[in-house]
Amino acid sequence: CRNGFIEQEIHSLTAEIESLKNPQSLGLSSHLDGLREENAKLKYRLNILKRSLQEERSQCSKTMMNINQRLQEIFGEAIREAWPDLENPPLAVTPNQQAKFGDYQCNSAMAMAQMMKSKGLKVNPREIAEKIQQNIPDNELIEKTEIAGPGFKILHVVVDFSSPNIAKEMHVGHLRSTIIGDSMCRLFEFLGYDVLRLNHVGDWGTQFGMLIAHLQDKFPNYLTVSPPIGDLQAFYKESKKRFDEEEDFKKRAYQCVVKLQSKDPAFIKGWNLICDVSRNEFQKVYNCLDIQIIERGESFYQEKMIAVVKEFEAKGLVEMDEGRKIVFAPGQQIPLTVVKSDGGYTYDTSDLAALRQRLFDEKADIIIYVTDSGQGTHFQVVFAAAQMIGWYDPKVTRVEHAGFGVVLGEDKKKFKTRSGDTVRLMDLLDEGLKRSMDKLKEKDRDKVLSTEELTKAQHSVAFGCIKYADLSHNRINDYVFSFDKMLDDRGNTAAYLLYAFTRIRSIARLANIDEVALRKAAETTDVLLQHDKEWKLGKCLIRFPEILQKILDDLLLHTLCDYLYELATTFTEFYDSCYCIEKDRQTGEVVKVNMWRMLLCDATAAIMAKGFDILGINPVSRM
Repeated sequence: CRNGFIEQEIHSLTAEIESLKNPQSLGLSSHLDGLREENAKLKYRLNILKRSLQEERSQCSKTMMNINQRLQEIFGEAIREAWPDLENPPLAVTPNQQAKFGDYQCNSAMAMAQMMKSKGLKVNPREIAEKIQQNIPDNELIEKTEIAGPGFKILHVVVDFSSPNIAKEMHVGHLRSTIIGDSMCRLFEFLGYDVLRLNHVGDWGTQFGMLIAHLQDKFPNYLTVSPPIGDLQAFYKESKKRFDEEEDFKKRAYQCVVKLQSKDPAFIKGWNLICDVSRNEFQKVYNCLDIQIIERGESFYQEKMIAVVKEFEAKGLVEMDEGRKIVFAPGQQIPLTVVKSDGGYTYDTSDLAALRQRLFDEKADIIIYVTDSGQGTHFQVVFAAAQMIGWYDPKVTRVEHAGFGVVLGEDKKKFKTRSGDTVRLMDLLDEGLKRSMDKLKEKDRDKVLSTEELTKAQHSVAFGCIKYADLSHNRINDYVFSFDKMLDDRGNTAAYLLYAFTRIRSIARLANIDEVALRKAAETTDVLLQHDKEWKLGKCLIRFPEILQKILDDLLLHTLCDYLYELATTFTEFYDSCYCIEKDRQTGEVVKVNMWRMLLCDATAAIMAKGFDILGINPVSRM
């Protein structure tokens, strides 16, 4: 709705009417009657424009209203009125997943409390919520508002992602789960949810019997001297080879499993040693990718699995099948095996135990599993069984598998090394660092950046490009891994967006305008959308909440990547057509700053920065 032009015309006419009220200042006192007549005409025209503006807004609300966007405006105004001195307060309005608590929810109070706490102000989230509620302006949408629960209810989200196996190195297959899961967590966190990031590592099972048996042989003094296991992958391969070829070793390995499961201290120590070596290697990857995650492996659920099996048995849901205990869920062709014929448990049992713990102990409202699409059927059966036994109602609690395709090489086959081995994730990240530095030097960035700035740019480009290449593809599909494509600074890549972002940020520096000046200007400057490129940019900027809402619903993060690319290209069109800064052609000095356009630059950079943050990308000020 192009009512910005009408508002500008109203502003102009109002100013003209005011000037005509003081004819002496214009030297027109002798024409007072004529001026009064002109004033009356202007007022008549002004009233027509006001009616036109009202009709335009009414028509907009009928044909193009975005309810979420309108609620963002309403609560944004309420927050500004309630806390006028709080800079950039978080604004998070989302549809409520639990209809009994209302249709939409504003999750800003908790985030605002955290922001105030960081500034030394201790304010109760409920007090913040009450103040926001008191300042909600009259509007056409909201029938009533309530502050949920004792205090302020924040939906609790559990995201299960990454999930490597102990004693095996992380490989490219873990890359997608780690990157996608982290980005989903960042989105939920930005929107005000309480997020628990869980790493369901494979840290239990029969393979630990052979690993401990091999540890005893290779490092017999491991109980007193920490074993120097430098290459755990090689250590695993050695033990597996012995397990497959040496019958005596295999028997000892099974005995070690029994000892481990009985919690024998010597075997628990060996198990912990192996787990610690793996954790150190995993952490190197997480440090590179800036991943925060809490480990809660299969071992955590061992005792809980006993209770799960008993619960299913007590409700008559367990059947015997050739010595196995199985569970059939409604509508599912494949059963879950909850106890093997030898009395052991399975992945089915541990995933049921994990789901139950997250529902009843963590009291999660939303649970997301980020694993490859090949596990889709497995989770479908697990969820169906959990609903059958009454653990959760899908209309109230959202439990979802966010599957993803595989990573392919440029030959369109499963991504492998030249020798056919699985690609180690650390090798991939190191190669990314090397190639990003080569790219920066190719552009002579090493000649204009300090050593520290160059290193920051190298890491930003390398890890940002790897993440963006993954996230910019629909996660459901396979995607081709190509360093050449992801480091290309043309097209929809992180390299292009990072360069675009630094250029946008540099505009304010060129105009010698700092953040404080921009904040003050935002309070007093009307943003004029007169040029069609200004209008196009403005419309693109206000779509950000819609984009986040869509991703919240379908968990497809490529939508955000597409939006950021569209925003960057739309900004380029605006900047090429609309002068933000006017300089003297001879001296190069700034002679005029169009502040409303500077505010559009600042808004673009702010949204891009938040988009980068959700994607887990760290931009730099100079590149």
